[in-house]
Amino acid sequence: MTLELAQTQPPLPPTHSPSSALAPVLGRTEPRLWTPPLRELTPETSYGYDVIEFARDVLNRPLDPWQEWLAIHAGELLPGGRPRFRKVLVLVARQNGKTELLVILAVYWLFVEAVELILGTSTKLAYAKESWNKVIKLVERTGKLNDLRNTRKWTRTAAGEEECYTLEGCRYKISASNEEGGRSLTIHRLILDELRQHKDYRAWDASVPAGNAVPHFQVWAISNAGTDDSAVLNDLRDAALTYVQTGQGDDQLGIFEWSAPEGASPLDVDALAQANPNLGYRVDLKALLGDAQRAVQKGGDVLAGFRTENMCQHVKALDGAVNATRWRELHVIGDLASSQLRSRIALCLDVSPDRQHATLAAAAVLPDDRARVEVVAAWHGEDATKTLRRELSGWIKKVRPQVVGWLPNGPAAALAADLADRKGVIGWPPPGVSIAEIRSEVAAICMGFAEQVDAGQVIHSDEPLLTAHVTGASKLWTGDVWRFARKGEGHCDAAYAAAGAVHLARTLPAPLGKPGIVLPSSVSLHRALAHDRL
Repeated sequence: MTLELAQTQPPLPPTHSPSSALAPVLGRTEPRLWTPPLRELTPETSYGYDVIEFARDVLNRPLDPWQEWLAIHAGELLPGGRPRFRKVLVLVARQNGKTELLVILAVYWLFVEAVELILGTSTKLAYAKESWNKVIKLVERTGKLNDLRNTRKWTRTAAGEEECYTLEGCRYKISASNEEGGRSLTIHRLILDELRQHKDYRAWDASVPAGNAVPHFQVWAISNAGTDDSAVLNDLRDAALTYVQTGQGDDQLGIFEWSAPEGASPLDVDALAQANPNLGYRVDLKALLGDAQRAVQKGGDVLAGFRTENMCQHVKALDGAVNATRWRELHVIGDLASSQLRSRIALCLDVSPDRQHATLAAAAVLPDDRARVEVVAAWHGEDATKTLRRELSGWIKKVRPQVVGWLPNGPAAALAADLADRKGVIGWPPPGVSIAEIRSEVAAICMGFAEQVDAGQVIHSDEPLLTAHVTGASKLWTGDVWRFARKGEGHCDAAYAAAGAVHLARTLPAPLGKPGIVLPSSVSLHRALAHDRL
């Protein structure tokens, strides 16, 4: 099949009404990030042109402009006719027609390329079956394909064994994305829908190697943006962008990403157009902006969800424990080194489960009843806990807090308990310092910290470590309560330490009236301690 350039086709009419106050805006046909072709793409160098013609003339389902662009570029062929990309990674905001494209590709692969086996997967078998049913209905409505499908054995519908067949013996099979999907098969085309849900490599390892012996094998992994837990998506994206930027790495992995630039506002129409290529065609701008305004107002999980679903932006955690937007708004210049606060400081220690990171945080309640929190010291690396043991008592003596504590049910318990057990050691604990376990419910401390952030009752200096841990922490639910999640590659010990320090500061007894040490207000507690100013 041959086809003139897709751009010659008239675009679909914009969804905006003439009376709309918003100027018509169309989504970007070209993705923001993508792997450039090795040569000019023509009907001879990309099978995408055949896909476009097949969809328009045979299926009577013309592709949208962005789908045409993707089919052409992802369908790039090497001089010998083999697909350039064995792995195609597509990222685009939801409701832009990515599933529609996969359905049309599946029909094309079955009846034009006549590949032996297509395996379609999604996070749940029911989701994969939705696409499979669309393929069945589309084929059955297309009279031109009647003589090519096996009418006597066209479909197999037994639960868990859904397949369809052509007269040439080609078949389309579906499976859930798990450790079994694809095993014992030889796959020629593989669809991995909703790749963002792949938290580990079990589904990938079960299906992708099943195409290793197939010269023309191709996997289409398609999704909107993910979170820190989207292990496979994040790894593939990093590898693909490394190749785009340096030319080093996997040259058979292509990325095509429609996304808003990092840091873009949800109300930025141009950013929305970059993530939603069907904006103005099938996606209504006014409706999208309405959702954006609500997300900005709500913040927290609502805003994080809008960014990942509608802006195709990576967020650290969808079920964020602390409202990241509100936290950043509470950046107030200041420190804990004033005479009023020095006698009201509480310290809290926490350690990551892998013992690769530990944080000592300080907090004090201000005269206006807000709590200021900051990091005093942090340790990282394989020797983190060893160094912590050596240095912790020194930091406590320098800070001279009213109390230093830890969460007894967390990883810090064994280390901090060493300090509590040092009875009889001269000079320990330092005069006026209480060593205590935080025996309150951990969930109550975490949830209370998040509530205080929402209420504007916690301020900070926007230290990179503290902000990263607080905004990156997700909720680990137990029944109706939650605590900060310690799963994944990231750490959240600074979040636990901050929450514990604020809790201790708010539960300190009334001040004893002891004079504090006056320091210049521009000197932070950490800097003052580091230079032995106290």
